[in-house]
Amino acid sequence: MVSFLFLVAVIALGSWCLINRRNATNLPWSRTPLPVIGHLHLLGSLPHRSLASLAKKHGPLLLLRLGGVPTAVVSSAEVAEKVMKTHDLTFASRPALSMADRLVYGSCDVSFHGYGEYWRQTRRISIVHFLSAKRVQDFRQVREEEVALFLAEVRTAATAFSPVNLSKRLATLTNDITCRVALGRKYSGEKQFREMLKEFTTLLGTFSMADYVPCLGWVDELRGLNSRVRKNFKEFDGFIERVLQEHAKDRATDSGSCSEVKDCLDFVDALLSLRNRGDAVIDLTVRGWETIKALIMDVFAAGTDSVFTAIEWTMAELIKNPSSMRKAQEEVRRIVGSHSTASEEDIDKMEYLKAIIKESLRLHPPLPLLVPREAMRHTELQGCVIPKGTRVFVNAWAIARCPKDWDRAEEFWPERFLNCSVDFKGHDFKFVPFGAGRRGCPGVSFTTAILEYVLANLLHSFDWEVPEEEKAGVLDMSETDGITARKKYDLVLRAKPNLGILHAQSG
Repeated sequence: MVSFLFLVAVIALGSWCLINRRNATNLPWSRTPLPVIGHLHLLGSLPHRSLASLAKKHGPLLLLRLGGVPTAVVSSAEVAEKVMKTHDLTFASRPALSMADRLVYGSCDVSFHGYGEYWRQTRRISIVHFLSAKRVQDFRQVREEEVALFLAEVRTAATAFSPVNLSKRLATLTNDITCRVALGRKYSGEKQFREMLKEFTTLLGTFSMADYVPCLGWVDELRGLNSRVRKNFKEFDGFIERVLQEHAKDRATDSGSCSEVKDCLDFVDALLSLRNRGDAVIDLTVRGWETIKALIMDVFAAGTDSVFTAIEWTMAELIKNPSSMRKAQEEVRRIVGSHSTASEEDIDKMEYLKAIIKESLRLHPPLPLLVPREAMRHTELQGCVIPKGTRVFVNAWAIARCPKDWDRAEEFWPERFLNCSVDFKGHDFKFVPFGAGRRGCPGVSFTTAILEYVLANLLHSFDWEVPEEEKAGVLDMSETDGITARKKYDLVLRAKPNLGILHAQSG
């Protein structure tokens, strides 16, 4: 969801005294909400944390009014199961969000579109031609090549005794992998592309006053948000148009076309083949260009930030917990041996590495507040009637730190997942970093493949330490606000090459 910092300033203009007279410990659903803003003042700059604190005091289901929007906030596994399983169909739709509408062609993508036949068919296209287990395996060579280049860059820095800004390098790596499998080639070397993509993901998670208090929608224009949206949409639309033209030109030659949709090398090629052959259930020749562009944007909206953020947090936790780092490296290096890189077959045997990834995702879900759902009809949760049209947030961050379900809930303790069947695939509702049910993230396999492969090779190839001058920022686990809770301060480390690999290669 958002940066609420500016919102607080706006509220202060007309409501400061009124807000400060109220006791924040009041039950938000049992007292009259403030005029105009409702309970927005309770959210703070990190809504997942503010809402988790409210849930501790008032229970796992909060009924709020955010501006003019009736809102339910779910903060326990029990209620989450009701929303994402028992009543999954009732809560399968999405609310209209102005950022998604204006940036992603009226939300005609998979992540933000409302529930219905169009959504089912676009989701199927994305899974079959980009996110299925088979397609993820097809992209294996891309992962291997890009990670090899990434490791070589880190090795060069290590040889020169230079610190490595792992945050920036990981962002570039995940963008490069995503671009190659989605668009057919890398664009991260283009500064304009990098800045455009960063602005796009930032805007998607930016709070829009118009979504909650329409009568104050002019504030979005006043603070420059609307002009940023218009500029970014124009740039991204132009970029995707260029990508489509490049693919169309390549397809005009025999070398650039694929005889079967299943044989297409990248997602754009598959989408163009579906359009030209008329194989898609939805008509890609009417509103098709917008649908195709939206599905391409979806890859970046849902893919790059979540993968990069997960790797960054995992490495940060390992730096803060050196015993877990040593144990992970011992496992990885024992299995990989003298080979220069870990293979995906090796990773299948790495139980502790997988436990570390689960524990990192538990403490730092990529989206602390899952993308909101919307009730399509009246229903009952925990004895409360949830009216049709209510916006529903599942607080994945709060659920994964609930002491009722987790021992040592605030600690990084990967051992909890050893010999444990709990997973993040959407079946265990106390652990839903990627959601669950119909609206669960369809890209879990894609994300996991990159996450495991990058981490295994970082731990195999290098030893890691914190430069003295960077300790304050690296060890500070504060989060940024926004739809994905990134580490606030970049992860700057010093890498030392694994001498075991060097000795094996020299011998």
